[in-house]
Amino acid sequence: MKISTPSSVSDILLKDEQEVIERIFNHIDNGTTDLGDTVWQEPVEHYRSQQRFADEIALLRRLPVPFCPSAALPKSGSYLARKAAGTPLLIVRDAAGVVHAFINACRHRGMQVANGSGCESAFSCPYHGWTYNLDGKIKGIPGRAGFPDLDPEEHGLVEVSAFEKGGIVYVAQVGSISPEFKNSCLDYFAPEQEMFEEDGFIDQANWKLLNETAQEGYHIKSLHRNSFYPYGLDNTNLVDTYGANSRIIFPFRRIEKLRDIAPHERRIDGAVTTVYHLFPNVSVSVLSKHTNLVILEPLAPGLTQWVIYRMINRQTDEHPITLEEAVRDARFVNDSGQDEDREAACAIQETVTTSANTHLTFGHYEKAIVNFHQHLAKNLDK
Repeated sequence: MKISTPSSVSDILLKDEQEVIERIFNHIDNGTTDLGDTVWQEPVEHYRSQQRFADEIALLRRLPVPFCPSAALPKSGSYLARKAAGTPLLIVRDAAGVVHAFINACRHRGMQVANGSGCESAFSCPYHGWTYNLDGKIKGIPGRAGFPDLDPEEHGLVEVSAFEKGGIVYVAQVGSISPEFKNSCLDYFAPEQEMFEEDGFIDQANWKLLNETAQEGYHIKSLHRNSFYPYGLDNTNLVDTYGANSRIIFPFRRIEKLRDIAPHERRIDGAVTTVYHLFPNVSVSVLSKHTNLVILEPLAPGLTQWVIYRMINRQTDEHPITLEEAVRDARFVNDSGQDEDREAACAIQETVTTSANTHLTFGHYEKAIVNFHQHLAKNLDK
């Protein structure tokens, strides 16, 4: 099944919810899984080459890439400052509630004007005190007479393209975000979903290796024998692609309980993990009680910064979720299977620098990864 023109995650999961459940039961009953039709060979050089790394960074700056959830900027004056594709950026919600993205550099001597996150009415450079409004325009310059020819209109913070939809803020550092992209974005988060944690760490692995770990279930039994496998199924997945993006559904064993429920009353919430891969370096993972927005920031060919935002899942009166439940769910995912995936990627990074393989092979069980590499190659060839 191809996802054609969805408008939201709820459309994808709810409109075809009964079909998804039946597809899963069909795979369980027949010992099958969704398959691709292509075997892809990715040169190991692409995981270690400095030139390839530079090309990928340039691509990440050209494309609209999720920067943070909207919930990270809950009110006017809320801001978030961090690097994306090597560029220090400052994202802020202005007095009218509109999100802006700026290069985080004072127009005087280039000092970063903000760090971390918080809420401010203006930003003051810690070096010489130049200040900027929430819309990036200069608010004040100490000793203004010392800069007689400076045009304030030309010396606001440098703005880059930002767009907010469906609970995610997207940023394109080069050029503008096209109407086609804006129209294709799904609604991943509801306005009422609370962000309860921001996390991050660095792994000694190429960002693509880490990206690949969440896009197939072929490894569940082997790698996660004592963590995820007791609760999930091995190599039993639904994989749907929409353009360069994909949706991978990992059923839990407890989905079997739905067989005794009338089809029109079945609800898939809590019976699967759903991972949306947002090309190229972002994923939205909908788990039992919480959802992760994960951004993999490449730092070097063999070094990656994880940026993770955790949100409480959508709730109903029949199925409330407490903060404690969401945190407990996050700890289980964090301390078990995710760590195993990270360790595997780091171990592979050590072998791609050797002569053991000329390429890594992705087969029919790894449909979403093949889709990712096909689109990455296509974009880098432009």
